[in-house]
Amino acid sequence: MLKCRVYLFAYPDLSDFDRLLSSTSVPGDLAGRSSLTILAVPNAYLLRSSAARTAAAADIADVLRYHVLLEYLSWPDLRRIPTGGKLVTTLYQTTGRAAGNLGAVNLTRDEGGGVTARSPAPFSASNATILDLVGTHPYNVSVFAVNALLLPYGFDLAASETRPPVGVNITRVLFDGRDFNVAASMLEASGVAAEFEADERGAGITVFVPTDEAFADLPATERLQSLPADRKAVVLRFHVLHSYYPLGSLESIVNPVQPTLATEDTGAGRFTLNITRVNGSVAIDTGVVQASITRTVFDQNPVAVFAVSKVLLPREIFPGETSGAMQAAAAAPPPVEAAGLPPQGAEGWDTPPARLSSPPGLREEVTSGAAVRDGVALSCIASLFLMQLLV
Repeated sequence: MLKCRVYLFAYPDLSDFDRLLSSTSVPGDLAGRSSLTILAVPNAYLLRSSAARTAAAADIADVLRYHVLLEYLSWPDLRRIPTGGKLVTTLYQTTGRAAGNLGAVNLTRDEGGGVTARSPAPFSASNATILDLVGTHPYNVSVFAVNALLLPYGFDLAASETRPPVGVNITRVLFDGRDFNVAASMLEASGVAAEFEADERGAGITVFVPTDEAFADLPATERLQSLPADRKAVVLRFHVLHSYYPLGSLESIVNPVQPTLATEDTGAGRFTLNITRVNGSVAIDTGVVQASITRTVFDQNPVAVFAVSKVLLPREIFPGETSGAMQAAAAAPPPVEAAGLPPQGAEGWDTPPARLSSPPGLREEVTSGAAVRDGVALSCIASLFLMQLLV
């Protein structure tokens, strides 16, 4: 996806398409993928579609996914398309929201060599002609300019502007995800699912869901399941931000300390999450554990659901533990400053940690050692003074 963004950024005529792409979660969906062909719409053609600027964000994201072909195609490949056409799967097809093969595009070639992309649905009115090759990184990604925004079959962007938002059943999303049975069961039993769905209105919500494996990896000392029901509900609320953040927004978040739904019930500064980017992934630190986002489970404005590698344990309920990052910082000896060398930051973090004082035990040893040395020095001075008096 990085190569694709480089090509789009290099062509001012594709700036609107690039901006539209960046405003959705599509770049995050493409992370780690290769063998792609992007059908990009130049500004002049994109301006003809006013609905593209005003339609619901979720619909725009799916339309853009329809412009991502999950196959690397070069100009020679397009010239070899058979007369009957070639069906190519798109990123939209992988969402499961397309019926049958209607999430694919049909590429056809006319007698003059022109190539057109359209829906495989019979009599589909939406089609786009490939204009030119924008850029290519062989066998990884190619970007072609097309003369229209291509719509999947059944999409009406103009109608989506006035369509009322549909509530998302988060528990059902988790059960359908097949790897979140523990979280879904806890959510269902706690009764807070209705709170989450009510909070979908307004700014939306972002939910971090531990996988079943994350629950299985919990140490025996962290007895989450034995907590009273009200405390379990607080832990569940601790996994939710009261704003909609697609993956791209989390990756570039400006204020790393984020309040959760649990913060709203307990007061500012409590039950917060520290969200940063570490080694190319989004890291979430609670002060007890540090988890990372492993995949996008669901993303339709105003709801985003992400799988996380660990159960997020709030330090307000589990105060006896510290996260791996905090343990490493506490265990490190105090820095030895060399002339002209700045203090080194913790590996993988963008900003250096604050200077840490020595652990209490180490301070006691240093203090007692200094006291012994001072006592010996005083004894030597007293002996010399007595010898001078005797002389």
